[in-house]
Amino acid sequence: MLAAEDLVVAYGENVVLHGLSIAVAAGETVALIGANGAGKTTLLRTVSGLAPVRSGEIRFDGQPLGRRAAEARVRLGIAHVPEGRRVFPGLTVAENLILGTTPWRRWGQSYTADLDRVFDLFPRLRERRGQLGWSLSGGEQQMLAIGRALMARPRMLLLDEPSLGLAPRLAEEVYERIREIAAAGLTILVVEQNTVLALAVADRGYVLENGRIVLAGAAADLRQDVRVRQAYLGR
Repeated sequence: MLAAEDLVVAYGENVVLHGLSIAVAAGETVALIGANGAGKTTLLRTVSGLAPVRSGEIRFDGQPLGRRAAEARVRLGIAHVPEGRRVFPGLTVAENLILGTTPWRRWGQSYTADLDRVFDLFPRLRERRGQLGWSLSGGEQQMLAIGRALMARPRMLLLDEPSLGLAPRLAEEVYERIREIAAAGLTILVVEQNTVLALAVADRGYVLENGRIVLAGAAADLRQDVRVRQAYLGR
C-alpha cells in the first residue's frame, strides 16, 4: 500500500532522511523505532505531505504522491495522528471527532455510524462527548486524536508516538485499542520510542538511526535481536 524509495528529506541544509526506503503492505502494522532525532517523525510528515521531498519517491496504492497537498493525501486515505495529539481545545469531544469527517462529509453522507464505531472503540469518549478537548486526561486526548483520524475513513493510519507522556497503564490501554484497529484490517505505520509496545503490536519493524534504516525484519525477530535488545529494550 505504501512504498517510499530513496527518500532524501531536508530542512534547509540539514538533511534528515538519507536515501531511506520502506514498504508497508495492505493490512499490515509496521513499527518505526529509533532514538530521538533518528528521523521517524520526519518520515511520517513526509508521507502525509507536511515535509517536502528533496529526492526520491513515495507511492500510495501504486499512485505517486509527488507534490500532492496534505489534504489531497487525506482524501486518498492517509490519516496522520501527530505527536502531542493536537486536539482542538476549544471544541468538544464530539466536535473534534466530527471535524475528522471533513474530507468526505461534503458529499452529504451521514457520520452517525462512524461516530458510533469510534465510541464503541473508546467508550470513555462517549461518556465525555460534551466535554471540551482540553479537559481530557492525556490518555483520553490520545484516544480522541486516534478517533478523529478514524473519522476520516482512512485506508492507512500514521501514528506518531501514541504512548508519549502516558502512564504505563494508559499506554498499554491505548495500544490495546491500536491492536483492535489493526485486527479490523486497517493498515498502520507507527512511530514509537517505547519499543516493547511498538513491537508487540507490529507485524514488522524498521530501526532508524540518523535518518537511515539500519535494521529491518519481522517484529518477533527484532525483539530477539541483540542490537535491538541492548539499544532499545534495556537488556
